[in-house]
Amino acid sequence: MPRLVLCEPTELYNILNQVTKLSRLIEPNYLCLLDVRSKREYDESHVITALHVKKKMNEYLLPESVDLECVKYCVVYDNNTSTLEVLLKDDDDGSDSDGAGKDVMPRAAIQYGRMLTRLTCHPVYILKGGYERFSGMYHFLRTQKIIWMPQELDAFQPYPIEIVPGKVFLGNFSQACDPKIQKDLKIKAHINVSMETGPFFAGEADRLLHIQIEDSPEAQILPFLRHLCHFTEVLGLCQEVQKQHVSKLGAGDSAAGMGEDYPWRFHHKHHGSTLLISTAPVKGAEGPRLGAFCGWRARVCIPRLVWKKAFAT
Repeated sequence: MPRLVLCEPTELYNILNQVTKLSRLIEPNYLCLLDVRSKREYDESHVITALHVKKKMNEYLLPESVDLECVKYCVVYDNNTSTLEVLLKDDDDGSDSDGAGKDVMPRAAIQYGRMLTRLTCHPVYILKGGYERFSGMYHFLRTQKIIWMPQELDAFQPYPIEIVPGKVFLGNFSQACDPKIQKDLKIKAHINVSMETGPFFAGEADRLLHIQIEDSPEAQILPFLRHLCHFTEVLGLCQEVQKQHVSKLGAGDSAAGMGEDYPWRFHHKHHGSTLLISTAPVKGAEGPRLGAFCGWRARVCIPRLVWKKAFAT
């Protein structure tokens, strides 16, 4: 039976920004995002494409025109739910201190999510921290728009996939050249894996690493990994990436160290930066996938295991 699962804001961000040829938001069975806050709060602002959950006689209603059985991602959020545990509501006298005389009160998102688990084939996700946390992290994905036409979803410009929360993003070359994306994500450094030259950080060796690789099936990125890993180490991101892999995969054997220092290390500054890794896109190819350092084509894909080895200490 489908279950409730907490969903981190980063996970929802990545779900919203998945692409094939176009944004996956145009697929009717890809994402059903449901807002169980009040109508006033929903009208003020909500996450893009979110549907407001209506109530009748104090009972939540199911979303209209959505086949929940076929939806891959069903995500529910309220204001600030951060746990799947229920609340205990005191009775009027409030005299009991050991839990007796208290009513179990599930939060709005959990209450509605439980309803949906009876109708879905996949887990129902509860957004951890709710709208308050998500909108604080990704303010640029807020909107007052209620109805989305198919052509508007076609035109939606996705953001780079977030690899390490708030630190490392993976996108294509056009995203790396977009000033709005740079501003919204507070990008402070680039790794450009293509033959093209981007407009940002030109001439700044401490902010731009340009790995020039031909756009061909024979292209190999592995010879550049040592250089690439050193660049992220200088930015202070090496430990962040390593922690991410340990948390996702478990600690593994150290296969390779960072190696000998490069002579240009001392010309770099530590920025505590947000890094964007960009690659040249291929027409019709699927975009970066959630949870892997992968380019827009198999030949520039850096498997998770390779990164785990490269960042091992």
